[in-house]
Parts: sequence; structure tokens; C-alpha cells
Amino acid sequence: MDHDPRRAPAYTAVADRFRRIGVLGSVQSLLDWDTATMMPRGAAGARAEQQAVLAAIAHREACDPAIGELLTRAEAEALGPPQRANLHAMRRRWLHATAVPEDLVEDLTRSTTECELVWRDARKANDFAMLRPHLERVLVLVRRKGEVKAAALGMSPYEALLDEFNPGLPKSEVDRTLGDLERELPLLLRDVLKRQGARPAPFAAAAADRQHQLGKALMEAVGFDFERGRLDESLHPFMSGGGDDIRITTRSTGEDFISGMLAVAHETGHALYESGLPATWRWQPAGDAPGMAMHEGQALLWEMQVARGRDFLGFLAPLVQRELGVHVAAADLVRSVQYVEPGMIRVDADEVTYPLHILLRYRVERALFAGDLAIADLPAAWNAAMRDFLGVVPNTEAEGCMQDIHWMMGSFGYFPSYALGAVAAAQLFQAAERETPAIRQRLAQGDGTLLLQWLRTNVHAHGSLLPTVELLRQATGRGFDAGALVAHLRRRYVDRAT
Repeated sequence: MDHDPRRAPAYTAVADRFRRIGVLGSVQSLLDWDTATMMPRGAAGARAEQQAVLAAIAHREACDPAIGELLTRAEAEALGPPQRANLHAMRRRWLHATAVPEDLVEDLTRSTTECELVWRDARKANDFAMLRPHLERVLVLVRRKGEVKAAALGMSPYEALLDEFNPGLPKSEVDRTLGDLERELPLLLRDVLKRQGARPAPFAAAAADRQHQLGKALMEAVGFDFERGRLDESLHPFMSGGGDDIRITTRSTGEDFISGMLAVAHETGHALYESGLPATWRWQPAGDAPGMAMHEGQALLWEMQVARGRDFLGFLAPLVQRELGVHVAAADLVRSVQYVEPGMIRVDADEVTYPLHILLRYRVERALFAGDLAIADLPAAWNAAMRDFLGVVPNTEAEGCMQDIHWMMGSFGYFPSYALGAVAAAQLFQAAERETPAIRQRLAQGDGTLLLQWLRTNVHAHGSLLPTVELLRQATGRGFDAGALVAHLRRRYVDRAT
């Protein structure tokens, strides 16, 4: 960091405190990864206690009154623009942290850990009744958290939750962008379904371990460093860690290698972003992404814009044959990956229907949080929203309201990041291709370095020194523009041009 500690002693001191908080957060992230991948089933109770106590320690560290005093003193010091931006991010995080009492942090951590572990069994058993009391408890605690944060931040409780994941991004911006998508996507979906051909024949089944190897080969092709990260299996794909220790998980099944392949592309997008964030700001708020909309935008860029595009699929086809031992012609792979069909599962959704899955969750989540919908009525409300947005109805609760992990983790306010991310991904890829026309040719050769270099310069290197909308505007020339996503989807799925 570019500052003289002798001239800004309060800033230096508070930056040191936030570095400790950042390291504690990385330890919590590692425990989360272990819970999902390696932890013995019998350790669940002990893990819940470990996480609860560690969360309380991290919360106590973040809420130390000395931090508030240091922030006030630092705000009066002569700082450069980067330090000033970092200080602003520190103040916002401090307000979020100090608003929530320690006992609520501990209760919420324990309850979400228990809820997530019950969810695993309930989903397998298709038993919503098993999950219901645990999710009800989580929702009660999340509402309490929203209320206390709202009072501290001067916004509504739900806006306070949105602000956790996308700091400074107004709900009005979220509603405007998602509203544009809700108006445009159903019409586009109808056009796509009218024009596309018959469903492609399924590929031959491939063993899960060979699919895992395919995932690793894809990661290597786009620049993932296995000296600083690894790929494992979990019930729900995710990425955790950052910097020089990044963990990715996928879900390989015996039937569908495409789903696992695309999940790896998505999580690798998260990982490439984390590894590209400015090392000089590591463990500082300025060294993080400005919000999860931009983070999901990076993941969806590699999954949707790249891995579903015919250029990169042409490279992947022989890779699939080599790793899986399954004959796959490039044209057949393109038809399968770009086939559009409303379905039940968000993580398996095609590029056109994916944002509709987010819109239905946004509707249901707001109703749950506002108390207009009870947890007991969640399955029926979910099915109704699926019918409205996608024209399909789940046959089971496991493929309906229990398919996602987010609410079990208490992550209310997160889902809009996916739709916003899809919009940002379309804008960023469009801008990158405009400035570097050879990107598509290089992707057809299995070389993602040109695109990655552009992202490193225009997105990753800024960390959160710029807020989300300003970063997007600087990189693409405009803020969130749902029209960019709709135009991209029309080119690919109606015009069949990419």
C-alpha cells in the first residue's frame, strides 16, 4: 500500500486491524470448504461449535471500539485516493459489524451451520418437513440481523442485506435492472424456443472421476494455477479462499458431463478473479471485489460467454474425447450446450433461462423476508413462481425449493448478484472483444490469456477501489445495462451467430 505510516499513524493502525480480520475470514472460509468436502459426518456438531466460536472471535475483533476511534482519526489524516477508498470500505464494514450483537452472530452461525447440514440429508430424502424448523430459525435470525443493520445504516432491513453483498449498490438499481430483464426475457425465450431444432441426443455416460479430470484440464486451459489451488467434489459447487490458496468444488455425476464442465468454468471464473485482485491490498477491504454482482459477473463471463460459445466449444470437443473417452463432435457439443429448455435446476439452466431462475428467487425471497410468506408455504409458492417465470413445475421439493444452499446459509440478499452478474458479463465481454478483436480466435485455440489480461487490467486490478457501477462504467462505458445481455442472447440463440 502506497502511504507513509509516519504521516498517517491512525490509518496504518486501523489497516493492521483489518488485516487481522481478513486473515480470520480466510480461516473461516477454509473451514467452510472442509465442511463441504472432507469433514466426517460425525463431526457436524463439533464443526458447528467451531464455526460459532470463530465467528464470535472475528466479530469481537471487528467490533472493537478502538477501531471506531481509529477510523475517525484516520478520516482526518492526509491520505491518497486509494487509501481514502480503503478507509471508506473499512467504515462501511465496521458499521455492518458493529450493528449486530455478538450473541446474534454466534446464534446465526450455529443455526446456519446446522441448517446446511440438515439440508444435505433433507434434500437427498426429499423431506422438506425435516428442513423446515431449521430454516424457520435461520429466517428469524436473518430478519433480526436485517433490522439491527437497517437502524445503523439508515436503510430498510432488506436493503441492509443487499448492501452486505453489493456495498453501495442501491436497491433501485437492482430493481431497475431486474425489472428490465423480467420484461424482455420471456419474449426472447419464446423466440428462441420457436426457432431451435429438436433436442440433441444425449452423450454417452462418463465416469465421475474422468469428469473430474476434464474439469482440471479445462481449468488449466484458461489459466488456473494448481500450485495455488485445487479442485474437489461437493454437493453444491462453490469457490472459497483467495490469493495464493483457492479451493474450487464441482459436482460430477455419472450421467451429465456438461453440467459439471460448466460448473467448473463458473467456479474457475471466481478463482481467476480472486487470484487477480491486487496483491498489495490483500487482507484489506480495497483488495476484495467491490461486490458479489461483479464477482458473479466474472464467473458467468467464463461459464456463459466463453464456455457456452462455439469458439471455445470447438477447442473443448477433442479435450472431452481425450479425457472422457467419449466421441464428441464439436457441432454436437455446441448444439447440446446451447440447447434452451426451461428446467427445474438453476445451476443446470441454459443461458437464456438462467436469469429467470434468479427473478423467481428474488420474488420468493422478498416475500419470505417481509413475512408475507411463511416457510411452511414455501414449496407451494416456489412452484407457483416456477410456473410463472419458466412454465414448469417441480415434481419434488428437492428439485424445487430445496435445490439451493443460499437460504440455509442465511444468504438472503445474495441472489440478485447472479442476474446483475449475467448483465455485467455480457457488457464486459462485449467491451473486451471490441478492444481486443483477437479474443475469439484465441479462445478457439483454447487460449484464454488475451481475455484474462483484459480482465486483469480493467476489472481485477482495481479491487474495490472503485464501486461496482463506476468500475463497470469505466470498463464498458455504462452502468448495468440489461439490454446488453438481451442483445447477446438474441445473437447467440435466435441469430445463431456465436
